[in-house]
Amino acid sequence: MNITQLLSLPFSGNGVWQDLKRMDLSVPFLAWVIVVPMSFLPPVLLYYAGTHYGDSFINGFADKEWRFITTILFLAELLTFFVMGWLIRSVLHGHKLDIEYQDAYLLAAIAPLPLWLSSLALLVPVLAVSVVAVMAGLFLSCALVYQGVRSLCHRGDNDVVTMSATYTIMAASVLAWGILMALVWAF
Repeated sequence: MNITQLLSLPFSGNGVWQDLKRMDLSVPFLAWVIVVPMSFLPPVLLYYAGTHYGDSFINGFADKEWRFITTILFLAELLTFFVMGWLIRSVLHGHKLDIEYQDAYLLAAIAPLPLWLSSLALLVPVLAVSVVAVMAGLFLSCALVYQGVRSLCHRGDNDVVTMSATYTIMAASVLAWGILMALVWAF
């Protein structure tokens, strides 16, 4: 699998997703090789932004306990992976879509990649850049969930059941993401 194929995941049909499925990646492998390293990005970059930009980035940004906040954020991201894998499988079974346990966690590991990568925008001390990056990451994450559900459940284009399941999964994902962001601002 090459980088071009990986970049086409949010927009591709069955081919690339089926290649990932055939790789038969275990849940611990997904957790250790994808989720843990990528989950480090937002806390590390948020710590950097919080300690270097201060109030020039956002009012009140300098007064936060960044060590505590970023540690909790990292742990919450790891927990979210396991909860989302379970949730994806439950939602799809509720919509009468068949997905294997391992594939649900594959989707839970791949879908947040754009959001994790959007944290790289924190290297630029401009709030608008971060907001645009997060919105683009959210869009790409939604596209990954839709294409992943469609491909892993062997459904056709514009399938209403797949769309409904995707909306439910994304609603839960955005809720979890919102809670994580609220957690950052609460402390």
